[in-house]
Amino acid sequence: MNSPLTLQHALRQAHQQGLARIDAQMLLLHVLGQPGASRAWLLTHDQDPLSHDQQAQFAQLCAQRLDGVPVAYLTGCKEFFGLPLQVDARVLDPRPDTETLVEWVLDVVEKIVSPRVADLGTGSGAIALAVQSQRPDAAVTAVDFSPQALDVARANAQRLQLPVQFVASSWLEQVEGVFDVIASNPPYIREDDPHMPALRHEPRHALTSGADGLQDLRAIVAQAPAHLPPGGWLLLEHGWDQAADVQALLRSAGFVQVHSRQDLAGVDRCTGGQIPDGANVGETVK
Repeated sequence: MNSPLTLQHALRQAHQQGLARIDAQMLLLHVLGQPGASRAWLLTHDQDPLSHDQQAQFAQLCAQRLDGVPVAYLTGCKEFFGLPLQVDARVLDPRPDTETLVEWVLDVVEKIVSPRVADLGTGSGAIALAVQSQRPDAAVTAVDFSPQALDVARANAQRLQLPVQFVASSWLEQVEGVFDVIASNPPYIREDDPHMPALRHEPRHALTSGADGLQDLRAIVAQAPAHLPPGGWLLLEHGWDQAADVQALLRSAGFVQVHSRQDLAGVDRCTGGQIPDGANVGETVK
């Protein structure tokens, strides 16, 4: 009779198959019903046996991950800005680099009482919910054209008890009112990008944006000024090589104080600009 497979051996087998160690650990914690446990927990239980059902489930999850399915889709959960978000294939898997955009929003509204914030293309609700969690006094509006994405975002808001308002709209077309800051992590990958096959399990409409990856960014920059007061900010996430293009779009639309911020890897990941308020006309930030 074969000895039961221990956690240590299960992780070793997964790693030998080519699975990243952290991915294997997260999937195993999910199988064990310990999603909130730290990876250190696995070290203290590395000789614990897996049941046959657990072995089968873990093997299946590992195979799916090796096929490119995001870990968040397999576990149904992704932590973002300290919030446990429920995610699935209806929405983009939230990336840690997008927390750079959240931090910029919070910096902009730091001294504003009851700020008005819009998150365009909210997906799972990550940006909107993160801002609302840090600024309970804010009026946060989350926008998405996908009914399926809005279902995911609303469920996250209800579970986390965060009073974000949701609007079904293609960018700002059906949105009313003005905001102190509009933020968006829109699609920005070129249609012919060679990395797209690796992202095949995520919704394509949330990733690609025309031949140059700037189609949706252009639309947002064109629509945003009508929804921003003097002094209001538009903050945009974009690709690693698009900062100069997005800066040019913002300046052409009349924004000032245009500059970029870097992500965790030191790459220009977000670019923003401000509607002139009289005091800052002609000013630039490099």
